[in-house]
Amino acid sequence: MSGKNYIIEVEPAKPAKDGKPSIGPVYRSVFAKDGFPPPIEGLDSCWDIFRLSVEKYPNNRMLGRREIVDGKPGKYVWQTYKEVYDLVVKVGNSIRSCGIEEGGRCGIYGANCAEWIMSMEACNAHGLHCVPLYDTLGAGAVEFIICHAEVTIAFVEEKKIPELLKTFPNATKYLKTIVSFGKVTSQQKDEIEKFGVVVYAWDEFLLLGENKNYDLPLKRKSDICTIMYTSGTTGDPKGVMISNNSIVTLIAGVKRLLVSVNESLTVNDVYLSYLPLAHIFDRVIEECFINHGASIGFWRGDVKLLVEDIGELKPTIFCAVPRVLDRIHSGLQQKISAGGFIKQTMFNFAYAYKLRNLRKGLKHDEAAPICDKIVFSKVKQGLGGKVRLILSGAAPLASHVEEYLRVVSCAHVLQGYGLTETCAGTFVSIPHEMRMLGTVGPPVPNVDACLESVPEMGYDALSRTPRGEVCVRGDTLFSGYYKREDLTKEVFEDGWFHTGDVGEWQPNGSLKIIDRKKNIFKLSQGEYVAVENLENVYGLVSAIDSIWVYGNSFESYLVAVVNPKKQAVEEWAQENELTGDFNSLCENPKVKEYILGELNKIGKEKKLKGFEFIKAVHLDPEPFDMERDLLTPTFKKKRPQLLKYYQNVIDNMYKSAK
Repeated sequence: MSGKNYIIEVEPAKPAKDGKPSIGPVYRSVFAKDGFPPPIEGLDSCWDIFRLSVEKYPNNRMLGRREIVDGKPGKYVWQTYKEVYDLVVKVGNSIRSCGIEEGGRCGIYGANCAEWIMSMEACNAHGLHCVPLYDTLGAGAVEFIICHAEVTIAFVEEKKIPELLKTFPNATKYLKTIVSFGKVTSQQKDEIEKFGVVVYAWDEFLLLGENKNYDLPLKRKSDICTIMYTSGTTGDPKGVMISNNSIVTLIAGVKRLLVSVNESLTVNDVYLSYLPLAHIFDRVIEECFINHGASIGFWRGDVKLLVEDIGELKPTIFCAVPRVLDRIHSGLQQKISAGGFIKQTMFNFAYAYKLRNLRKGLKHDEAAPICDKIVFSKVKQGLGGKVRLILSGAAPLASHVEEYLRVVSCAHVLQGYGLTETCAGTFVSIPHEMRMLGTVGPPVPNVDACLESVPEMGYDALSRTPRGEVCVRGDTLFSGYYKREDLTKEVFEDGWFHTGDVGEWQPNGSLKIIDRKKNIFKLSQGEYVAVENLENVYGLVSAIDSIWVYGNSFESYLVAVVNPKKQAVEEWAQENELTGDFNSLCENPKVKEYILGELNKIGKEKKLKGFEFIKAVHLDPEPFDMERDLLTPTFKKKRPQLLKYYQNVIDNMYKSAK
């Protein structure tokens, strides 16, 4: 292994035995070579995280939102830690006055806002299980979660009340109290009260607990603080139970990591809260910010206005999912190509020069200071001018986008990997390490990791290039699936959590996620197909946006449904003198031939095996979306649903290709 290695071995590999596959060595972060960071004194629960910061930083800005003046968005207006604390105490007393005791389940439903955090902190204070309800799972899922978790009180964003009403009457078996983040119309009040449910506007609810004082229960590390339902790509959502200890341990690990790479959080850090708090990624980042007495500003809830909110808030740390970073990347590219030949030439020169220096190992702020000043500072200003860390999670970020942003953003661009079950951050790449491009970096310094061979897919954890299912051990792991002991047993073995993702160790100790264990099927000739891997290869075709590859054990070849890029199809049609709008072009056999040809070209280039080539395509001008239940909220494909939706198309492709 050449260069710096960021992991150390703590246990040797184990050979295959009694029908169990072999397991590679156990590794941990080099930043934990003398042991994991000790728990922070006095920090036993999520409530302590907030309480201690209120004591330390009462007058720091905590939560901010944009003031709307004469219908126009103005500056951010802030509430301090102490002001938020006083409101949280009121919310907590009001919840208790409704007869809800420790261990009760409290739902929170709506876009990120100050009230969301206050409701969450009130749950933390009184030992209630906070259960985020999120709408991207559809009405059926919200109803499922309320009934499955037996949610008795729900805090709801004003405009989500109609959605919540769709869960009646079934949900009212458990749900007895609804609190709006804003107002409630008299019509809604009547409708809700018909079902024997009480509903309050926010200000009205705060008065319930006036003059009442409830003692806060003693909170233990092992207590569950939140039950987060994750959208399985199959079956019902699963309730992931996360303990106080998971979050507290994670915070200590993130702190150690940031200190080790000289990027510690401080009270001056500012975060833009727009990724859903209902997901673990955003939740733990906000907990880290609260732990440091830093500031959290909320977006206005509209993706089109996101860049404007960034410009006003000027965040120092920007977290994103690849979808958002892809948008930023294509937006920048368009701006540059519209800037004329001179500007483009200058940009290309600066880009190539800086990239060369980054690859030589220079730090991003030393690689090309003049180019930064003249060319790239404009990009930095577009993100508010203060961003020092861009963190990508939830799905794989394309390497060309990551490289581009590393060059032009004048900030660290780090990719992380984790699951709800591992309390988010489990691996994260290291600043200034260009060789980690396309990887999720080494483990965070509070977990152990190893790979387990997957013989049926040809992945060997003991080979020279170790590949296998990623397994994680440590205190950040979840406490089990709520009421699903059976599913918990499936993924836990001897304290190791099996992620279902296939990874490959790199020589520098970083991990690359290369496949998903479950998305594998056999073709009729007995060949195994690892479909995610293929979709990643075919996804490199510039004329397509998205591809779903399908096969089964009754057929000997693969077919695919493709979302082509409108611009690419229209330009090709023009060059080849085809007429018609985008929709009719997608049905044109010549266009299908063109797309199939592009897929085959990349297949040959990447040396795919014969059976991995696609024999027929269907072009859908409508991108896969959540509305038709084809994607999960983190944009992963729901394969069973895709099959159901496109069943006729698939049948026809198999018929006509024979």
